[in-house]
Amino acid sequence: MKIFSGLLVAVLLVSGCQTKTPESMNPFFTTYNTPFQTPPFSLIEVKHYMPAFEKGMAEQQEEIQAIVANNDAPSFENTILAYDRSGELLERVSAVFFNIQGTDNNDSIQEIARIITPLLTKHSDNISMNMELFGRVKAVYEQMDEAQLTDAQKRVTEKYYNDFVRNGALLSSEDQEKLKKYNEELAGLQLKFEENQLAETNKNFKLVVDNAEDLAGLPEGVIAGAAETAAANGMEGKWVFTLQKPSLIPFLQYAENRALREKIYRGYFMRGNNDDEFDNKEIARKMAMIRSERVKLLGYETHADYAIAVNMAKTPQNVDEFLMGLWRPALKVAKQELKEMQAIINQEGGNFELQSWDWWYYAEKLRKAKYDLDEAEVIPYFQLENVREGMFWVANQLYGITFTPLNNIEVYNPEAEVFEVKEANGEHIGLLYLDYHPRESKRPGAWQTSFRNAITKDGKKVSPLVSLVCNFTKPTGDTPALLTFDEVSTLFHEFGHGLHALFTDGEYKRTAGVVPMDYVELPSQVMENWAAEPTVLKHYARHYETGEVIPDELIEKIQKSGHFNQGFATVEYLAASLLDLKWHSLNAGDVVENTLDFEKEAMDNIGLIDEIIPRYRSTYFGHIFSSDFYAAGYYVYIWAAVLDSDAFDAFKQSGDIFNKELAQKFRQHCLSECGNDEGMVQYLKFRGQEPSLQPLLEKRGLN
Repeated sequence: MKIFSGLLVAVLLVSGCQTKTPESMNPFFTTYNTPFQTPPFSLIEVKHYMPAFEKGMAEQQEEIQAIVANNDAPSFENTILAYDRSGELLERVSAVFFNIQGTDNNDSIQEIARIITPLLTKHSDNISMNMELFGRVKAVYEQMDEAQLTDAQKRVTEKYYNDFVRNGALLSSEDQEKLKKYNEELAGLQLKFEENQLAETNKNFKLVVDNAEDLAGLPEGVIAGAAETAAANGMEGKWVFTLQKPSLIPFLQYAENRALREKIYRGYFMRGNNDDEFDNKEIARKMAMIRSERVKLLGYETHADYAIAVNMAKTPQNVDEFLMGLWRPALKVAKQELKEMQAIINQEGGNFELQSWDWWYYAEKLRKAKYDLDEAEVIPYFQLENVREGMFWVANQLYGITFTPLNNIEVYNPEAEVFEVKEANGEHIGLLYLDYHPRESKRPGAWQTSFRNAITKDGKKVSPLVSLVCNFTKPTGDTPALLTFDEVSTLFHEFGHGLHALFTDGEYKRTAGVVPMDYVELPSQVMENWAAEPTVLKHYARHYETGEVIPDELIEKIQKSGHFNQGFATVEYLAASLLDLKWHSLNAGDVVENTLDFEKEAMDNIGLIDEIIPRYRSTYFGHIFSSDFYAAGYYVYIWAAVLDSDAFDAFKQSGDIFNKELAQKFRQHCLSECGNDEGMVQYLKFRGQEPSLQPLLEKRGLN
C-alpha cells in the first residue's frame, strides 16, 4: 500500500535513475545472504534507500492497520506484542542508512536525509497519534492485572502506554496537528544543524603552516600527521591542522606559537557562529523555543520537565541541585589550576594573562612540573592495536568472553574491522565493528551504534551487530596509530556501550536493554576505570618500537596525576550541562532574541571564568541540537559517573578488580537485564546499597 505521494519523484531525484530499482534487486527486501546475516554493504547503493524506506513505512502501516482491524478483544499478544514486532524492514534500512550518514556522509546521503527525515517524522506521528491503536493499548494497560500478565509483559505494556501519552495520544485532534507541525519543523532544523556542524568541523577551517619555525614544540608524530594532511589537500611541503580532536588538541598542548594557538582555537569555538550559510545561532534559538511550545501541549512547563520526568533524576530541580553541588568545588579547583598556570607564565616572563587558548599549553607544562609527566612520554606505549587487545583482555577477565577477527564480513568502509564475540564456552554472542580514525565524511566525536539489536524472538536469540565509531589519531608513515590516554579512555568508554549492546537480553524491543537517559553512560564509563589500573596497563601498554612494557615509574606518574586538570575538565563539562538545562528551561512564550547573549547570561549567572569555555557552545552543541536524545540530558554523563565510580569501588573494595562474582552480577543486572525494571532498582540488585558520591569526588580530587 502506498501512503506517501511524491516518494517516486524523490527516488528519481536522488538516484538519477529513470525507474525504481526492481524489488528483487534491492538488498533490503530479502534476507541478507551473508555470514551472520550482516548488511551486504557492497550491494547497497544510494538508489536502494528510498524504495526501502517507502516500503518499510508502508509495511509498518499495514501491520498497524491489522492490529486496529482485529475484531478480537485487545490482548497482549494481538496488540502489544504485534506492535512491538512491527516495522522490521524500516528498522533494517534505517540501521544502515543513519549509520552511514554518520560515518560516510556525502551529498547524495544528505539529500536523502533531507527528503526522508520529514517523512519518517510524519510516519512516527501517524502511529503515535493513531487513536484506534492507542485505544487497544490502553485497554491492555488497564487490564494488566486481570489478564495475569508476567512482569516483563506488564513493563512493556506500561512503557508503550506512557509513550503514546507522551507523544500526544491524549490531545485533541487540533492539538495533535500542532504537535505534528512542531515535530516536523524540529526534525528539519536538527538535520540542518548537524549538516552545518559537520561542514564546520571537517571542511570549513584548516590551519595551514608554511614556516617550519611555527611548528616549534610539536611532537614529531603530530608534525608528520600535519604534513600528510597537507599532502592529501594538495599542499605538499606545508603542514595542515584541522578541528578534528587528534589534530586540534596536540596543537593546543604543544605549539609554542601563541598566535596560532589562538587562531585554531577560535576556529574551533566559533563553529556555527560565523554569520554564513553554516551558521547555527538561529537554528539553536528556534529549536529551544519550539520545544518549549511543544511540551506545553503535552502538559509540561518546560522541555526539561518533560525530558527528565522519565529519568532517574525525575525533575530539573534535582538535576540543577546535583550539578551545582559539583560546580562549586570544581570551580574552586579550576581557579587554583589557573593560578598555578599564571605563575608559570609570570616565571617565564610572559607579559599576558592566560586566555582560553593557553589553557592546554600551560596545563601540559604544569603536568610536567608537578608530576614530572609529559604526555608525549606516555603516548608511545599506547599503540592502538595493543590498546584494543587490552580492552578485549579486560572483558575476558571479567566475563570470560573472547574476540576473534573475521575477514569474511563486509564492512561499510575499508577502515572498519570486525570481530566475532563468543562466550567462554564458544557460544556466539554477536559481532563488533570497529572504526577508529577521522575522515571528512565522518561526524566528530565517538559513539556506539548497532546495525542490529539483540532480541529474543520466538525463543530464539537474534544476535546483535554492534559498532564503535571513533575519531582517533591516525598512523603516519611508518609510525602506527599512537593514542593519547584520553583516547585510550574513550575507546574503553565506547567499548562499555558495546558490551551493553552485546549482552542485552529480552523479548521485547521496547524494553530489552532500554534504560533511562541518566543510566545510559553507566555501562560505558565504568569500563574507563580499568584502563588506568596498573595490572591492565602492564598488559596492553608496550612501547611501539621496543616492545618494552610500560615501566612502574611511568605508571606511578600516571596514577599520581589522576587528579590533574580535573577542575578544568569538570567545569567545562558542567558548564555545558548547565547551558543545556538553561536552554530547555524556557517556558512556552519565552522569547530568546539572541543566542550568544542567552549563552553569555547563562554562563555569567553560574560564575564561569573567562579562561574556560563550555565544552560545547550552543552553535556546535550537537548532543542537544542534532536530535532530541540529549536535550535537557547532557547532565547524564556525570550523573552516571556517580554510579560508575561507586560500582568500580565495589570491585576495588573486594580486593580483586576482576572479581568474577561481581562481574557476573553487573552483567546480569546492569547490562543484560537492565531493561527489566527502573534504573536504580537494577543498580541496587547489583550493588546492594545506594550509590555513594564519595568515590567520584575522590577520583576527581574534588573533595
